Amino acid sequence: MAISNFSQRRLIKVPQVPSVWEGDRRPIAGLNVDMDPELEENGDCIIWIDGSEGFVRAMEIVSPEMGSEAIVRTLIKAIESPHRPAQPARPQKIIVRDRQLQFFLRGALQNLDIVVEYVPQLPLIDELFRGFESMAGLPSHTLPSVYRELLSGIAEQIWEKTPWHILADHDVLEVELNQWGIDKVYICVMGMLGQEYGVLLYRSLESLKRFRESVVDNDSFEKLESAFLAQDCWFLNYESSNDEDEEDEEDLEFSDYEDIDIVFGSVHPYEGMRPFLDEEEAIAVYVALSAFLKFFDDHEEILIKEHYPLVKKEYQIEVKSEIKTGIKREIKKEEIVPQSLLISVSTLPDLVNEFIEIMENFDDEDEDDLQRLNIPLKDDLIPDQSFLSLGMMPWEIINLLKKDPKIYYQGLDITEKGEGLPIILIQTSRPKALVLIEKIKEDGGLSAICFNQGEDEFREVNYDLGILQTGHNNLYLFAEFFGDDFTHVEARKKWDQRCKKNNGSCGLIVAKGLKGASKGNPQLKDMMALFEAKSINPHELGMGVLKLMPEIDF
Repeated sequence: MAISNFSQRRLIKVPQVPSVWEGDRRPIAGLNVDMDPELEENGDCIIWIDGSEGFVRAMEIVSPEMGSEAIVRTLIKAIESPHRPAQPARPQKIIVRDRQLQFFLRGALQNLDIVVEYVPQLPLIDELFRGFESMAGLPSHTLPSVYRELLSGIAEQIWEKTPWHILADHDVLEVELNQWGIDKVYICVMGMLGQEYGVLLYRSLESLKRFRESVVDNDSFEKLESAFLAQDCWFLNYESSNDEDEEDEEDLEFSDYEDIDIVFGSVHPYEGMRPFLDEEEAIAVYVALSAFLKFFDDHEEILIKEHYPLVKKEYQIEVKSEIKTGIKREIKKEEIVPQSLLISVSTLPDLVNEFIEIMENFDDEDEDDLQRLNIPLKDDLIPDQSFLSLGMMPWEIINLLKKDPKIYYQGLDITEKGEGLPIILIQTSRPKALVLIEKIKEDGGLSAICFNQGEDEFREVNYDLGILQTGHNNLYLFAEFFGDDFTHVEARKKWDQRCKKNNGSCGLIVAKGLKGASKGNPQLKDMMALFEAKSINPHELGMGVLKLMPEIDF
């Protein structure tokens, strides 16, 4: 039986690409894959892979009782709505390893101009299922038992200390181990932008530099994913243990520690990412994180400064270590004894400045390439080449800003909820910041902040437009984000969640320090104004989708 005429006409409109897809149906008993618990023992996995690109375009878990029609349904999903980063496409050829399935698909796919061929083996799908089988054999615990409690404890201490409120991801600390074949590791933290929280421990300085350069140079999802997997580091990630839909998930930063899962693991160019550590790795990570935390506690006041100096300090870290002998035998519990190691930690101000310079050069190039939308909004408020970010400011910092007589403050009657206020940060030079603040004050102050959809129909590009509304009801465009930019999508999700928690309250911070080490990470002394406002829906302003209109010169 062929696909209906209606579906045929719809599918034939999907662009055809010169690629070959592999398709198959296999039992999943014993494999380590996410599935419906009722199907875990006897379900079937239907999968379609693009052999040219190596993407899994679609995968479904079905009951064995379902007929071959389920394979066609999954194929239609692979054509019309594939898994990211693949785009909708119709293959030139598909290959299967079952003769009966080949004949069935030939009949079902009539008039779609897709060749269906039989092959005895499907190398990509075979490799994928070998991976599933190897994952099924992974240890039930991701940490060795000797260090599981120690690592869990240090992870909780780091979470409570929130180093990401002080350190940006380019603020790197060097930890000298000189143990277990490792000379040094380079530590940086994630979380200042409120998108992902964790600690990275790079095993080489070359890997750290290479990754940061790759992130700056590559803007596509595929290239960023490749750069991520090419890292050589250990990691500690904090993830939500909430199983509800993403729309209803609590903001991770506002969660109780009991509702957070900690994940230790490793990324290596030859191994990819694995969510577990062996014993030697576990002890190295524990020692490095313990020394890092002690250093952070001792030097927090220095690290918060715009230009912190070269600082180095040594710490005694006690660990459990096995007594090694030349005789191969079972190690008894009483032979695990404490051992004290001398570990040094130091700042790397030259490296931090190098990373800041790379980001500044990239921002200058990106500003030159950015196409401004011709829309019915004023776009002369925000200074050119300003640094802008969406994030959160802790309440203790907000309260300090309110009390500082040097900072202009426009306040609302806000009830403090969660850990902080959702903030739009605009950082520019001091003279331009003063002009920006005066313009907002003269226009009745800041009334509201919203985001509205924009699109360029000619280039098929979607935008997320940031808009400021003043007290005199003027609308100003403050940012244009690409609608499919993964980083911005995640930041917007956090922004919306935080605004909802705070009953629609948000704020705008204007800061100086664009050309210094504090770029993207302004300190208290850099902040010049705080405008508290309301986050509103663009429908309240009567705005629909804003379209790019071409300007034609005759």
